[in-house]
Amino acid sequence: MDKQDTPVILITGAARRVGAEIARTLHAAGANVVLHYRSSGGDADALADALNRVRPGSAWTAHADLQEDGAPEALADAVLARHGRLDALVNNASSFFPTPLGTIDAAAWSNLIGSNLKGPLFLSQALAPALRAARGAIVNIVDIHAERPLRHYPLYCAAKAGLLGLTRALAVELAPEVRVNGVSPGAVDWPEDGQIAPAEQDRIVRHTLLGHSGSPADIARTVSFLVFDAPYITGQILAVDGGRSAHL
Repeated sequence: MDKQDTPVILITGAARRVGAEIARTLHAAGANVVLHYRSSGGDADALADALNRVRPGSAWTAHADLQEDGAPEALADAVLARHGRLDALVNNASSFFPTPLGTIDAAAWSNLIGSNLKGPLFLSQALAPALRAARGAIVNIVDIHAERPLRHYPLYCAAKAGLLGLTRALAVELAPEVRVNGVSPGAVDWPEDGQIAPAEQDRIVRHTLLGHSGSPADIARTVSFLVFDAPYITGQILAVDGGRSAHL
């Protein structure tokens, strides 16, 4: 990555939760950050304001529904029009909800495939020339359930499995200029809508080798490592799951 200028990094789904922590961590490491959001505009603006108080002009927000045709390309154009460069892309935006077999419909397909696979693919494609020019990096937020499916979530798991495959394929396509890796979280930042009951959360944590849940900071530190400190790593998926996937 070119260190002569302040690096510019786009984080999708950056307004809240893990995405916001990734943005804060990359910003603290010295990057200027573009905070993409779909529906959480207030949270995105508040985060940008906080980061700009630390370092003026270092953060701004960009709205896009990455499921829509043309939206990833429009977001890419907006970023490059403002900065003229991009050093890293973090594909974090994701929908997550159950789709038991027999209930899957076109709307669920468009939502889960759109946010978890279509958006990252077309955004990476649109930004590939800029990332090549910067000798930059892509980090995709995958999921341990891309390889070990979660019951009642077949469509989500398939979408994340597609993202895992896309990560390795992009590493091949964009080599040697761009490094492409993935991070697969485990029990980190439970859904806020209660779709995973407390008893199931406890069971999952008990099955985790380290015996506790992870935090958004665990994911953010790993993303920062892959962006800034891993010049000889590409095409890899790092599980940050307390060892859960070692014996699922």
